[in-house]
Amino acid sequence: MQIPVATYRLQFNPNFVFQHSHKIVAYLAEMGISHIYASPILTARQNSSHGYDTVNPNEINPELGGIENFLQLRQILKNYHMEWIQDIVPNHMAFDSQNHMLMDVLENGPHSQYRNFFDIDWNHPYEVIRGRVLAPFLGEFYGYCLESGKLILRYEENGLTINYYSWKFPIRIESYDRVLTYNLSALRETLGRDNPHLIKLMGVLYMLKHIPSGEEGRERYDQISFIKRMLWEIWNDSQDVQNHITANICIFNGEYGNPESFNFLESLLAEQFFCLSYWKVGNEELNYRRFFTVNDLICLRVEEKKVFEKTHQLIFQLVKENRLNGLRIDHIDGLYDPTQYVNRLREHAPEAYLVVEKILGRRELLPINWPIQGTSGYDFLAQVNYLFCNLDNEQEFDDIYQSFLGRTVNYQDIIDQNKRLIISKYLAGDIDNLANLLKQICINYRYASDFTIYGLKAALVEIMALFPVYRTYINSTEASKSDQEYIQKVINQAKSNIPNFLNEVAFIEKFLLLDFDEFLTEENREQWLHFLMRLQQFTGPLMAKGVEDTTEYVYNRLISLNEVGSHPDCFGISQEDFHHFNQTRFAQWPHSMNATSTHDTKRGEDVRARINILSEIPKEWEKNLKRWHAINKPQKNVTGGIDVPTPNDEYFLYQTLIGTFPWHEHEYPQFVDRIKEYIIKAIREAKVHTAWLKPDADYENNFTEFAEQILKPDNNEFLDLFRAFQKKIAFYGVFNSLSQTLLKITAPGLPDFYQGTELWDFSLVDPDNRRPVDFQLRQQYLENIKIQIDMDLPNFIAQLLQYPESGEIKQFLIYQVLSARKQYLEVFQRGTYHKLTIAGSLKGHIIAFSRKLGEQNTIVVVPRFITSLIKEGEYPIGKQVWQETRIISPTVSKPVWHNLITKQQVPSGDIIWLRDILQSFPVALLVN
Repeated sequence: MQIPVATYRLQFNPNFVFQHSHKIVAYLAEMGISHIYASPILTARQNSSHGYDTVNPNEINPELGGIENFLQLRQILKNYHMEWIQDIVPNHMAFDSQNHMLMDVLENGPHSQYRNFFDIDWNHPYEVIRGRVLAPFLGEFYGYCLESGKLILRYEENGLTINYYSWKFPIRIESYDRVLTYNLSALRETLGRDNPHLIKLMGVLYMLKHIPSGEEGRERYDQISFIKRMLWEIWNDSQDVQNHITANICIFNGEYGNPESFNFLESLLAEQFFCLSYWKVGNEELNYRRFFTVNDLICLRVEEKKVFEKTHQLIFQLVKENRLNGLRIDHIDGLYDPTQYVNRLREHAPEAYLVVEKILGRRELLPINWPIQGTSGYDFLAQVNYLFCNLDNEQEFDDIYQSFLGRTVNYQDIIDQNKRLIISKYLAGDIDNLANLLKQICINYRYASDFTIYGLKAALVEIMALFPVYRTYINSTEASKSDQEYIQKVINQAKSNIPNFLNEVAFIEKFLLLDFDEFLTEENREQWLHFLMRLQQFTGPLMAKGVEDTTEYVYNRLISLNEVGSHPDCFGISQEDFHHFNQTRFAQWPHSMNATSTHDTKRGEDVRARINILSEIPKEWEKNLKRWHAINKPQKNVTGGIDVPTPNDEYFLYQTLIGTFPWHEHEYPQFVDRIKEYIIKAIREAKVHTAWLKPDADYENNFTEFAEQILKPDNNEFLDLFRAFQKKIAFYGVFNSLSQTLLKITAPGLPDFYQGTELWDFSLVDPDNRRPVDFQLRQQYLENIKIQIDMDLPNFIAQLLQYPESGEIKQFLIYQVLSARKQYLEVFQRGTYHKLTIAGSLKGHIIAFSRKLGEQNTIVVVPRFITSLIKEGEYPIGKQVWQETRIISPTVSKPVWHNLITKQQVPSGDIIWLRDILQSFPVALLVN
């Protein structure tokens, strides 16, 4: 297995295809990147901006350049000794007309060769969708869409379809008879019984009455194909037949203003294998599993070996051919049996580097028995972010936040409220399906036969709302101690919360702990296990929507902590906590990814670095908050009896502006537009005053108008005051950014860089973080960096510190440290991790550790909480700052240490002085 030196995430899309990346391969190689880490590249729906909506898992996306351009890019990478890690999406595909496997299911239903590929409940208790697939994509109620002529029957070479805007739903072959035979006598009179075109049409009608079932397999598909070809030939050969079909379609499509005229089309739709409905129905009645709450992403049954093999065919071929050297598994928690999946994956890719996208709860550990290298890095992101939040000021920040809001706030209460909101409004159909599945089991179990759907659902809701982690991983062969502990804690709390449903909770407890009665048959045990496995698939989406996509837009105490994989109520960690995390990571997952920005993060890494500075200066933050609030109050409008924005949203906005405010004036107009767009997304995700389900245009417009007014560049008292304070935050934020960058590259694990983040990353959540990257600028900077290092490194470093606005200082650090990582690769990949003892008055401001392998030793030193050490415009370097603070040396085998960033020498001995280590640059990497 080849462990990457460093990975670089590229977001391929129709505007950035394989050929566009040809020009940057040499640049990335020079930067020290060993592996491209690519967003999904299999064929997605047309114009997909991200690739997670796959429609064909066995084709390289033609919009990106197809297989030929992919192979050409791979060869270019090979020329630079670079490899490829691929993001794959095993959990779901797009529910889209371009998804031919799914369209086959909608056309053939239980006779489809793909009938078991998608996670569909064909035996749903609701009769209207039993044996059909709900298609909740109508913009209005079904009846209105029907009678307004928005559902249109059409005929083309591939057959009859129901069309709704860009959607094309295939009509089942058995329904063709209904359309073709209408008013057939008139056609017969026109053509005469001996007309060859009529004879062919009658042959088609005869075959339609004798379509083989799905059991005949290939024979059914062959006959359907033959019927469609023959019908198309008749259509093209006979104008009379074409007129007949066209007239019938026109009749079926009805006449606007005449409701009765749509009876034909309604009757036709009633016998299809799909059931069209208003899109909101998908939240309440659903018979297929979605990705989270996204109707147009339908989940796969990848636990079925046939499905697994079919959907991974191309991926495994590319792995076998060494075109792909590693895989990143998207949304591992959505799978029926993640452990089974990763084991199968490893069997097919024994030498591939494997990581999973996994959000870990507090103190939750990745299953140690998974044959993978680790996670995609959210766990590291959380820890390094906490490190720069000053834990000592937590209470003061609580007081500031709650005082500004005028009310008390409890984070856990907000989570509970929002998870229950998601259950009731967004996952109601999924919960109903679980309750119905449980009820079916109860019927055959005498001790639970009296349980009602109401009681079972109440117990399920309580248990799911209380779940503290995304999911457990219990299957037929194992139930880890930690999973059992999570479950027992949840059950005990649920019993306390809903004493009226103790029996129902106790019954579900038996499932969760696999407490099978001895008399249960093997079939009964399989049903029990199936319910448990199914339940585990839905706790993840609930956690994601309730916490990540709702609570983290509501609880705004310090929004740098509101990040994917993080826990906003964790206001920082100690040095000991950080070292413990790294030691555990080295022992268990030494090759896991270290990420600081991804395509899913809510804020760019340097936005968080800035906002974390606030945790160091609570009094100054509070003072400015009050001034800004007073100045901006006249800009507020009243909507629904409240000032807009509310204090919580206003508090959120100020932090956002502090973190994202641009360095350069020319970026300002675009910045204001970005902020306004972000406001809409953020407050809809919060689901307090507006929401995606039911937008409140008045609140949204008034909030964006408020933002526009307070950001007007001229004669603006607020903006003048804000800029002065933000400039100070931005100055100190530079040092936070440099510190977290060095930690990412040198801590146990391997560094992952999201595209463009080698310069400052002041982006917000997608789509803001998917804007085009100016690689030409980055290449120019790199050329300058290389020249200046050779010419006059000390003077160059001084210039970088004096003018940090361009971000070149960050790119310089990455270049230098990746060069060192490559030179001492064995140390960073296999070297032991040791925290170093700091002595002196400023020991709380330094993080230091060593990585050691044999006689080779490196030391990493980064500062934190420097607002109390230096004034704005000064630098955290030299004796005047670090005074007597020192590191107790891990070794004295060499007379000097070499700083691999500045190329300076640092005297060795029993102690190493910080003033010598950080004599010209704010962070250091030493080698003996």
